[in-house]
Amino acid sequence: MSEREVRRTSEAESMEVAESAREKEWVSASFLKELFLGSFRLGLIHPAPQAPPPRPEFLAFHSALKAFLSEEVDPAAIDATGEYPAEVIDGLRRLGAFGMKIPREYGGLGFTQSEYDTVMELLGTVDGNITALLSAHQSIGVPQPIKMFGTEDQKKRFLPRCARGAISAFALTEPDVGSDPATLSTTCVPDPSGGGWVLDGTKLWTTNGTLAELLVVMARSPDTNRISAFVVEASWPGVTVEHRCRFMGLRAISNALIRFREVRVPRENLIGQEGRGLKIALVTLNTGRLSLPAAAVGTSKSLLEVCRRWCNERVQWGHPIGRHEAVAHMLADMAATTFAMDALSDLADRLADRGGYDIRLEAAAAKLWNTERGWRLIDDAMQIRGGRGYETEQSLAGRGETPIGVERAMRDARINRIFEGSSEIMHLFMAREAVDRHLQVAGAVIDPRKGTGAKLAALPRIAAFYALWYPGRWLGWGRWPRFGEFGQLAGHVRFVDRACRKLARQTFHGMLVHRAALQRRQAFLFRIVDVGLELFAMSAVLTRAQEMAARRHPHAAEATELADLHCRNARRQVRVLFGALWRNDDAFKYRVAQRVLRGEHAWLSEGIIGLGGPSPAAPVPGREPEPGRAHVDVQTS
Repeated sequence: MSEREVRRTSEAESMEVAESAREKEWVSASFLKELFLGSFRLGLIHPAPQAPPPRPEFLAFHSALKAFLSEEVDPAAIDATGEYPAEVIDGLRRLGAFGMKIPREYGGLGFTQSEYDTVMELLGTVDGNITALLSAHQSIGVPQPIKMFGTEDQKKRFLPRCARGAISAFALTEPDVGSDPATLSTTCVPDPSGGGWVLDGTKLWTTNGTLAELLVVMARSPDTNRISAFVVEASWPGVTVEHRCRFMGLRAISNALIRFREVRVPRENLIGQEGRGLKIALVTLNTGRLSLPAAAVGTSKSLLEVCRRWCNERVQWGHPIGRHEAVAHMLADMAATTFAMDALSDLADRLADRGGYDIRLEAAAAKLWNTERGWRLIDDAMQIRGGRGYETEQSLAGRGETPIGVERAMRDARINRIFEGSSEIMHLFMAREAVDRHLQVAGAVIDPRKGTGAKLAALPRIAAFYALWYPGRWLGWGRWPRFGEFGQLAGHVRFVDRACRKLARQTFHGMLVHRAALQRRQAFLFRIVDVGLELFAMSAVLTRAQEMAARRHPHAAEATELADLHCRNARRQVRVLFGALWRNDDAFKYRVAQRVLRGEHAWLSEGIIGLGGPSPAAPVPGREPEPGRAHVDVQTS
């Protein structure tokens, strides 16, 4: 196979690889899993697991890091030069920032998930480049998979190095491989000399790749097509950084195209079991992707403060712009959204720290919801700041104004909807888990590969399950006086209770209508997931406000007000999503898209030069392809 030859697989093969990497068992509880099934198990998240009092060693680190970031880090200069200053990386090493999630017995700081993400939130207020550096190193780089799946020998060899500042990276994505790991081209074959493997291939968008000493590399066995995970030393013969990638934002990020030519990897560098690499990657990402929602919270809080001040200072038509209704509404929604993002991120962290809880759906939801809402919030901040939002910090300072980096924040934050699983992939992942129980029970009936005999044999089991389950999605008391302890917010809690049962019914109806074609009805599935996301965010907001009220927090009344506003907005959105499940233009849009692909609307682009040069000839019209699963490229490195 040539280096640029694309490995092709059928849809069935790709689905098989994805299914084999899934965590198929739900050993522990999951609030979101139950919610998708129409069971509002509020007790799983309320009262929320209590975080222990801040530890002195964490407070000392947080204080030292805050001082370092304030006094010695110039994010505008990092953005302008596109480089990490050596003194910044050395300073982070001295503080121990590269070992935050590494246990103390291996030289790290041993922070909990909540403590670590508190640091990520702080970094989100300063610079996305440093956030990416530290997050890629220890959320998905060598420390996390070794901590979770490594042998004791591997932990002793690699974790102390990482804690001291040996930077690591994660290499999965390839030039022609994004969200479909079945097409992975990097191979691992047994070393003829015995005792290990030989790696060949190319990895793209490897964050920290130009700085890394250690790499987690995913490679496929040509014989079995199974994917394994290895720790590779960047200094080994055959490992070459071919290109440093540059981006719209995160301009200093050390992102690389890395080539592996006959790289010999000893057996002791295999992570976990052979052929289990993709599952290791997915499990690592369950908690690894929680750093993104936390960083998004920090950015949102910073921008909310920028807009609050500006709305008081900037006068138009005789009044501060915050007094004008259009801007006031934007500011109010920004405050409510920031409160919701904070509540959602904090809840996911607490659940991860508590243990005995399956975090896979909650982590994906926090990543998806916070990065999407964070992007909208940044867009609103840009609009409120107007020309000063679009102007660079250097230009603002050059003409004597305060250099506020809204423009830089927007560029840096856009990748968050793509990093560590794009929004589309998160939707697909959550949709698969949302219908998991239904597939376990009724999968034989909708599986086109099953024969008539298998379908008939499954009917008694299906009937027994749904005879009890389906009526329960209609029955249940979600009205007054239930949840009265939530006071003026009780109506919102009751709405979530009723809506989650409706969500489960609509999911079931979708399976009856679409059957085996359901996996192709991505618009339908995405709306199902979006309803679940809104209900989960509402639940996080309501439990946070109730907790603050119960503790007599000095800002409990303000929290209740923000929770009320957020839930009012969310309820309207949920109603819209429910309505669009069955009344939409999905089929019409798909038909139009296929005509665009065939070139039937190419006349719209006549006469252009285009971003990539002169447009090629329009494709020859042909048979309309069958609807399929969209291949959405995803940055997981």
